[in-house]
Amino acid sequence: MTTDDTMTTDDTMTTDVPMTTDDTMTTDASLIRLMTWLSPSFPVGAFAYSHGLEHAVETGEVHDATALTYWVQGLLAFGSGRVDAALFRAAYEAMQNCDEERLQWVVERGEAQRGTSELALESVAQGRAFLETILKVWPQERLTTWHASLKKNGYTPAYPVALGVACALADIPLRFALMAYLHAFCANLVSAVVRLVPLGQTDGQKVLAALEPRIVEAGAAALKRDPDNFGSASVMIDWHSIQHETQYTRLFRS
Repeated sequence: MTTDDTMTTDDTMTTDVPMTTDDTMTTDASLIRLMTWLSPSFPVGAFAYSHGLEHAVETGEVHDATALTYWVQGLLAFGSGRVDAALFRAAYEAMQNCDEERLQWVVERGEAQRGTSELALESVAQGRAFLETILKVWPQERLTTWHASLKKNGYTPAYPVALGVACALADIPLRFALMAYLHAFCANLVSAVVRLVPLGQTDGQKVLAALEPRIVEAGAAALKRDPDNFGSASVMIDWHSIQHETQYTRLFRS
């Protein structure tokens, strides 16, 4: 192979070369859209929530990079990260299969599957903001119809449910979308603790690097499990969230 024939990662690559994993394919356009939706600048207000970590920091249970890594690993393995992954997959597959009854079940499950009022607020507030934004910027007939049905029946989709539906309608492969969602979930928590401890920016990135294999494991496990296998076992995380409701000084809404 000559030098001219060598594929590089700069402008010599064509823009329509797909990225592949297993039997899925994503175009450059769908990848960019997914990155946009999960960007910290996307207006869902994720920066305002700490998922109970603000109280865990105040009590000293999360005080450095190591403690934060273990905390978020727990969320992914047996906490709300596990629940969110299941909701995301179920919503994605229900919309992809045009299964309205199943999708309604997922919406109801997403509203109920929260241990505290603040964790419920965190999820539905972001779900509402996400859905309202994409309806204005990326209007889609099926999404508009679903949104109208939700409003008529008084439902607000949890954030992973709304995002799962949108990714299905945008033909973004489930595996890519789920892994990206879980990474964004972790990154927001790390960002909160960087501000709370305070933890240095470099230490924050070290935590995210350490979480990479755990994110992959959590996503892969969600795709292999029975799709009805919901549940969590994160009592201390829920307890800290409950305590945060009456915490004297608060920077975050959860």
